[in-house]
Amino acid sequence: MNVLVFGAAGQLGKAFHALLREHKNLNVLYVTRTECDLGDPEAIARVLKQSQAKLIINAAAYTAVDKAETETESAYAVNARAPELMAKYATQHDATFLHYSTDYVFDGSKSDFYLEDDVCNPLGVYGKSKRAGEVAIQKAFEKSKLGQYAILRTSWVYGDGGNFIRTILRLAKERKELKVINDQYGVPTHANWLACISLELCLDSDSQIKTFPSGIYHAVPSGEITWYGLACQVIDSAIEAGETLKLKPEAIQPILATDYPLPAPRPQNSRMGTQKLRTVLAAKNPNDSSSYNEIAQISAFPDWRKMVQKYVKDLSAK
Repeated sequence: MNVLVFGAAGQLGKAFHALLREHKNLNVLYVTRTECDLGDPEAIARVLKQSQAKLIINAAAYTAVDKAETETESAYAVNARAPELMAKYATQHDATFLHYSTDYVFDGSKSDFYLEDDVCNPLGVYGKSKRAGEVAIQKAFEKSKLGQYAILRTSWVYGDGGNFIRTILRLAKERKELKVINDQYGVPTHANWLACISLELCLDSDSQIKTFPSGIYHAVPSGEITWYGLACQVIDSAIEAGETLKLKPEAIQPILATDYPLPAPRPQNSRMGTQKLRTVLAAKNPNDSSSYNEIAQISAFPDWRKMVQKYVKDLSAK
């Protein structure tokens, strides 16, 4: 079966590269930004036609949250119009489409965990462009009886590439004090975990397409934390792993988001409930001999801390 992965050089794309290697009967085409400009509809069409993919994974996105405020056209081209073209191709060729969205589609005013059908009210251009992409995908599939799709909303992604955790570790070697925002809540998500959950949703044990209910799903591990709390956990984990740091956990100072103004507004509450995805993954599929579904509710959504600890430990060992 042919598989196409956009955004192959990003954190999520690299995670898919590592996982899909294990599926020997898949023919995977990985596409980077330099190989396909997602602002060019003709380039996207060429790659889609070349791939003849039955599984299209869009791990690409315009993620420069602050720059998006002044680069509106680029943000919408990559985050809205590009996935719309991919979705339309999927509906025309009876393909499965996986797309990734963000907690930034919400304004963060809800006091509880967000659910998939909660009202979206993105605050900045980045969130608005990602929401536009969601709507475009939904409309494309509503007009067709072919294909299926999953829009997986996630948050605070880290993996093989630049991210908050790596930044904290770098600063911890340079500084003795650090101020980190403590009134924005969310869930750190390992790119490897996100890729794994995605494949469990759409592939069976024989690496064939599995039918699932099309729609939006929230895909984050269990738990919650603030950026300040995450920074403290990262430093604690690094010290446990034997790292020599100038910065100690007690020297990290919690601050309010208003004390660190940025060009683009961020949601204060990015927590997302995952029961919808948990239920679908745990549902017994009579055509799937995998034992995964039997333990989905227990182990598929581990607490974020365990993954962060291992991630930091692995970085320290390099």
